[in-house]
Amino acid sequence: MRAILSLGFLVMLLAACAQTPDATLTPPAGAVPIRLTSPAFNSDQPIPVEYSCQGSNHSPELNWEGIPADTQSLALIMDDPDAPGGTYVHWVLANIPAGESGLAAGQAAPAGAVQGTNSSRRSGYTGPCPPAGKTHHYIFTLYAVDQVLSLEPAPDKAGLLTALEGHILATGQLVGTYQR
Repeated sequence: MRAILSLGFLVMLLAACAQTPDATLTPPAGAVPIRLTSPAFNSDQPIPVEYSCQGSNHSPELNWEGIPADTQSLALIMDDPDAPGGTYVHWVLANIPAGESGLAAGQAAPAGAVQGTNSSRRSGYTGPCPPAGKTHHYIFTLYAVDQVLSLEPAPDKAGLLTALEGHILATGQLVGTYQR
């Protein structure tokens, strides 16, 4: 009986740990969120077809404000947590110069920035392309970083998140939806 109770306690403890967010990937307490917007779509609204695999498949314009003064670079990840096989990464972009206030539609990367590898094993943006049926959510997350990151060439999301550990000053998110 004691072994069963101990095992049950261990399972509950591990489950609680698994649900605890990684403090090294969150901004410091009191950080003001970055305001991330797009003139192409409003938050929690559909992403226009032109930015998907059914259209031109190029990135939408993104704008941001509220970057902390001590920011040395920015990083961007776009992913789809609703993908059938688990989260699908559509875009990884790092070392965006801190002075940038946005990205133009279809802009690959500003000078000095590093394009990462997405779930399609390609560098750059891959637009929404979910299977027919339910609405998918596409989360654009922008990170203000306290340094220019040392990265492997074309890092994937995991590699970028590892490099970001302990260096995030602020974050902002924009969520778009898409359904086929």
